[in-house]
Amino acid sequence: MKNIKKMIALIMTLILVFSIGACQPEDVPEDTNDEQAKEGISGIFEGESNGKGGPFVLEVTLENSEIQDIKILESEESSYTEPVIADLTNQIIETNSTDVEVVSGATLTTKAITGAVKDAVKKSGASLVAKEVTEEAEKAEDISTDIVIIGAGGAGLSAAIEATNADAKVIVVEKNGYMGGNTNYATGGMNAANTKYQQDKGIQDSPELYYNDTLKGGKNKNDVSLVKVLTEKAAETVYWLEELGAELSEIGRSGGQSVDRIHKGPGGMPIGTHLMGVFTDQVDKLDIEVRLNTKAIDILGEDNKVIGIKVENKDGNTYNINAKAVIVASGGFGANAEIVTEYNSDLEGFGTTNQPGATGDALAMVDKLDVSLVDIKEIQTHPTVVPIINELITEGVRGDGAILVNREGKRFINELETRDTVSQAILAQEGKTAFLIFDQQVVDTASAIQKYKDAGLLTEADSLKELAQKLDINDEDIENTVNTYNQYYKDQNDPDFNRRKLPVEITNKPFYGVEIGPAIHHTMGGIKINTNTEVINNSGNVVEGLYAAGEVTGGVHGGNRIGGNAVTDITVFGKIAGRNAAEAVKNK
Repeated sequence: MKNIKKMIALIMTLILVFSIGACQPEDVPEDTNDEQAKEGISGIFEGESNGKGGPFVLEVTLENSEIQDIKILESEESSYTEPVIADLTNQIIETNSTDVEVVSGATLTTKAITGAVKDAVKKSGASLVAKEVTEEAEKAEDISTDIVIIGAGGAGLSAAIEATNADAKVIVVEKNGYMGGNTNYATGGMNAANTKYQQDKGIQDSPELYYNDTLKGGKNKNDVSLVKVLTEKAAETVYWLEELGAELSEIGRSGGQSVDRIHKGPGGMPIGTHLMGVFTDQVDKLDIEVRLNTKAIDILGEDNKVIGIKVENKDGNTYNINAKAVIVASGGFGANAEIVTEYNSDLEGFGTTNQPGATGDALAMVDKLDVSLVDIKEIQTHPTVVPIINELITEGVRGDGAILVNREGKRFINELETRDTVSQAILAQEGKTAFLIFDQQVVDTASAIQKYKDAGLLTEADSLKELAQKLDINDEDIENTVNTYNQYYKDQNDPDFNRRKLPVEITNKPFYGVEIGPAIHHTMGGIKINTNTEVINNSGNVVEGLYAAGEVTGGVHGGNRIGGNAVTDITVFGKIAGRNAAEAVKNK
């Protein structure tokens, strides 16, 4: 009996012990004591996510389960997203929450930041309690300056730098929360003729040849006076950019060029990323005032003369910026499906490579000034854009050796034809898409191509047959196609399509492929300007004090823009606009 009583007592004791254990909170980590559970989690925790450029790693400092600091440890995001990253991390810290608004034009970067913070918090075991933050409304008071510039892309910043160096007081307004506009998306390079870098490589080029190529590429619809300025000023503009800190010594070729003349960023890095880094440094160095999240909504004018602009800040409040001159550099309308379809119904439903802010706001603003528009129906598609996600594959991939094949595994076009010609050829193929095929040699030529690989855009295989099977291409014909092309490389003669530049054999594994198709890329038409970048009205007169540069203008590219001419356009004419506006305000 005593033994039975002892056994019962032991069982009751064990039941009590297990019952107490079962009542402990499940969400308190084993190494967390009662005091820690009461106060919350403190410490430094690392989080990781994927951004547009690759891995995104940060460090979150928690104190009592509240975010005190966020430090970026690793990021492959473009430099233009730096203010976006700073703003978002501040919001997360202030609100103690990852529930922040996605930044238009930087969606993947926004998701990378919030995803990495969530990962760090999850690893910590903390639960965030959001804090309500009351923001003071941004002041909306009228202000005066010498020159106000609409748009902080390549054209606007080129103008701002040149005008500031000419002792003019400048304010730049940008509706996005970051600078750069479509310049951030520029990948290839900048065309210029007879530069010292071409001469060093023995490339025979001239402004005249460049002029003829541009007119031919533009279907002879271009304003010849503007093309003359573009082609004659390009080389000196390359040197001007280098004085600002750019490196443009690498040379390649894009579609529509007779010779190698596209000047690339260092290591083949995207030209837009490189130049925006240079421009950002100059904005800081020269203390140029750039007002982000500030949208121009009206150009103020009287008697064919502009006197400033009206803007709307992020809180929806409006105010005037009075100025002696206005430079419009707000970009094209390639992201505005309504306007695109209005001018070309055949493009309804097309994707776009443009940043979300390319909505053609200036067209409405200049309408009341009776400003003349030119080539407004000329809208370009880029032939090599990844469907659905609208990620542009730079023309440099073809220039450096990639070929285009259809689903039968056969070439169907000279890969270095102009963009409109290649686009039409792709649309004629089954499925209205095609495939870029290349090898490791091409990947090794440029950091931009490596980024496509890092971002998971490329399909990779150790053999052409395996690659074709992964891409659902005829695997027998792809091998025949590549073998034939490799022989053309050895002969340096392409009898099928007369491709003049055959830089490499496709032989070095791994092999790569990516499906592509045309998407809206550039709007050639816009505001009419003269060679001084002064805006012209429908009566043929200059609108006093109003200048324009970049994709917002028409006439430079005619019916089709050849690759590498956009960056030349925005910098050549942006620089001219800044200088001429500064000279004009000195006399007022």
